[in-house]
Amino acid sequence: MTSSINTNLGAMVALQNLNAITADLRRTQNRISTGLKVASAKDDGATYAIAQSQRAKVSSLDAVKGSLSRSSSVVDVAMSAGESISDLLTQLKEKALAASDTSLDTTARNALQSDFNAIRDQITKTASNASFNGINLLDGSRSAIAALADASGTSHMTVNAQNMSLGGSIVTLGATSSFSTATSAQALLTTLDSSINNVSSALSSLGSTSKALDLHATFIGKLQDTLTASIGDLVDADMATESARLQALQTKEQLAVQALSIANQSQSFLLNLFK
Repeated sequence: MTSSINTNLGAMVALQNLNAITADLRRTQNRISTGLKVASAKDDGATYAIAQSQRAKVSSLDAVKGSLSRSSSVVDVAMSAGESISDLLTQLKEKALAASDTSLDTTARNALQSDFNAIRDQITKTASNASFNGINLLDGSRSAIAALADASGTSHMTVNAQNMSLGGSIVTLGATSSFSTATSAQALLTTLDSSINNVSSALSSLGSTSKALDLHATFIGKLQDTLTASIGDLVDADMATESARLQALQTKEQLAVQALSIANQSQSFLLNLFK
């Protein structure tokens, strides 16, 4: 190799090697400190874009889980109130059946009628108070609600309302229905039996909906876990590998510094030729 006082080719090569090793060392140290092999688009644009897309989906699924949770709570409140209404209807049937006894005197029947009216009115109160977050499935204020089912917001799970207001299609007992005679009390029994059966069917529907919401929420949680793990596979650094690489690069850096020092000494060799 030609020796020149103007150009120290050996030192230039040694410096280039040192700079390359230093850059690799910096990248490795960054991976260890962040735990990521792809921390920005600069590291790997394509992989970073995929990871960011999946992160956005995972974040969107949080909204889906929240929507499912709220809808599930709405249904749970409706079911609890519906069960109370079913119990109230059973009590009403008991009162009507007792009042249908022709051996009762007027005083006893009037007492039963008073109890009947109070229990009947409680059904309205129960349905009216079956709200969660301002949503009521029992008072006839809405026909259905829709919970988010996917991260795109295009798919929904429909939760049908069950109007248990007095005089409706489920609780057919009227808001003023009562009795004053054994005959009128007997006539109410058919209506009450129908209402009890209807409420049972409505509760069954709500129960199925609640189960479906819970199952989908569980699926969404598992989907999030899977996506998060996939993101990790794309961008997470292998700490054992990076640690080994760090040690190797530190050794290379020391050797490169020595090589550069030796290369720089060649200029001193040229000076000695003229002594």
